[in-house]
Amino acid sequence: MTKQKTKQILEVLDKEYGVTKDGFFHEKDWQLLIAIMLSAQSTDKQVEETLPELWRTFPGIEAIAEAPLEMIEQSIKSVGLYKVKAKNMQKCCRQLIEQHGGKVPVTIEELTHLAGVGRKTATLFLADFYEIPGVTVDTHVFRIAKRLGWAVGKNPLEVEKELMKALPKEHWNRINFQLIYLGRSICTARKSHCEDCILEQWCEMHIESPSKRK
Repeated sequence: MTKQKTKQILEVLDKEYGVTKDGFFHEKDWQLLIAIMLSAQSTDKQVEETLPELWRTFPGIEAIAEAPLEMIEQSIKSVGLYKVKAKNMQKCCRQLIEQHGGKVPVTIEELTHLAGVGRKTATLFLADFYEIPGVTVDTHVFRIAKRLGWAVGKNPLEVEKELMKALPKEHWNRINFQLIYLGRSICTARKSHCEDCILEQWCEMHIESPSKRK
């Protein structure tokens, strides 16, 4: 894809979905990290409804580290995979205390050594809390980037590197939520509704062969 086409696509995405996204309710770095951890395989609405009471119950990472696991589970029960997430939350908080003096590290390498924190969570945290540019590749970004012709990688890390080359750095942080919105409503995994897509004229999958739509 040419730089001109990429520029046009990004302009359309900015106009349709905006350039910023409201972050999860938080005051401290560790709160945002946990909120992003909770959002995996859950809706933003589910997480947002859980957070105010969660922070009242556990005002610091020490409280989570020392709490009975069942108490943490009850506090996040409305969120998907809550039992696994409760264990990761507690282990992560203990790691922060024991290995980082209670501070959340600021590199992807250190973050991904924390329980429950993968590359996607780490990149989102750094982007949202520190505004550090990074491309976050989830299933929607992975799928749509390949359909548009921005990437051909076989795994999220390969696609992440391709997108960092294809997109201007100022668009890295927002491409994730923009393509998530597009992927949830139009360019879905089950079927791409090309006739309703704002990017139809630039989509290489659509241009190549309508019969290949999924």
